Amino acid sequence: MTTIENRLVIVVRADPVICGHSVEARNLAETALERGFDEVRIVTWPIETLERAGLPLKPLDSVLPYSPGIFVDRPAPVGDYKVPDGRYLAGIIGRLVELFTDGVPTVCLSLYLSPHTIAVADALRAAWGTGLPVNVTTIAEAVGSDVTNVVRTAVTEGRLGAAAHILSSYLSQDHCVAVSEYTRDLIITEAELVDQHHGTRFAPQCRERITVSYPAIDADAYTHLDEQVIDEVLAARGLERESYVLFLSRLTAAKGVEELITGFELSESHHDKTLVIAGRGPQAEAIREFASHSPMVDRIRFLDDVGDAEKPYLMAGCAAFVLPSKPRPEFVETFGIALAEKMLAGGGPVITTLTGGIGEAIGDHALIVEVEDPEGIAAALDKAILHTTRDERREWADRAREYALQFDRRRVFDKMFASIPRAKAYEL
Repeated sequence: MTTIENRLVIVVRADPVICGHSVEARNLAETALERGFDEVRIVTWPIETLERAGLPLKPLDSVLPYSPGIFVDRPAPVGDYKVPDGRYLAGIIGRLVELFTDGVPTVCLSLYLSPHTIAVADALRAAWGTGLPVNVTTIAEAVGSDVTNVVRTAVTEGRLGAAAHILSSYLSQDHCVAVSEYTRDLIITEAELVDQHHGTRFAPQCRERITVSYPAIDADAYTHLDEQVIDEVLAARGLERESYVLFLSRLTAAKGVEELITGFELSESHHDKTLVIAGRGPQAEAIREFASHSPMVDRIRFLDDVGDAEKPYLMAGCAAFVLPSKPRPEFVETFGIALAEKMLAGGGPVITTLTGGIGEAIGDHALIVEVEDPEGIAAALDKAILHTTRDERREWADRAREYALQFDRRRVFDKMFASIPRAKAYEL
């Protein structure tokens, strides 16, 4: 039997959830094996629980397999119907306790403070309470929506307990990271509000301890794409290179898809281009209904079955990629993983807004429009497609790719794990 000398545990909403951070977890897991971890455990939720939650999910047959050495644990619920939601969290916490007390030196990374970092904190307390040896180093990554959707709500409603539970669980971890400077500032701002109202001291701790770790992207999947395969993938969808404008993300109100549809209508580019809207999400039906009333309805296509393997090729072949995000009470784009992926893939220019942390994802390598500005989207589309030469677009794409390479999974992993004691992790 092979002895496991070091393990990485990642607690996250994993595949098949359509979310950049589920993909990030996969990328970090694969990199961990390359960097010397013997085993990676992704601890996540049962498929049926994800389905009942209404989360946008990829088709199960489009989810790529993990490398040998990566295991996905989906613990069954603990208890009966009298514990409606806590049953599944109890299953995750229980599995973590088992992993923390089996004698294997472990690094545990949680993505999303609520509920995953909270689960890790609870599991650690339980593990220490067993009296068994515990050799665990913890990293908590705040992705942004866990702050806007949970901490901010608690602050707005004056619920000290809920805010304190999340912030104290976050700060109890060995390493506290955020996916962007924007997210770090957001956490500190919310912590300051808690402190002002309740006399706590969360903000100074957050300011001192939180560092930035950008989302990890598998650059290999987006760079050096085979030109023939690009054409074949597009042909299978009835598309040709530079024949379409692409949106590829979750279909939610915060993504600005309706403004994109209107902007496409107003542009000159729509005469010989198709608007491809790829993704799933809670607003899918509403967006389809909105598109059905567009005079350009015959030039709008929806794709709800795009898998991870196909995504880079669709990005590489588009005439322009548009993600006109807008801030909403429940969600702000705290980085923009799809934008960085697109810049790695090449193809036509990126068009987006400067909402949240998007500026950190794109640098100076995108056309910027105002939030909720269809006219601005139309002008940007025409500039990107009609008023630049192919050579200019290629040079732009090359500079964008060079910028986005900083988000490659290996670079991100090495930076994140640089401060982890080698006895508990790996040798670089």
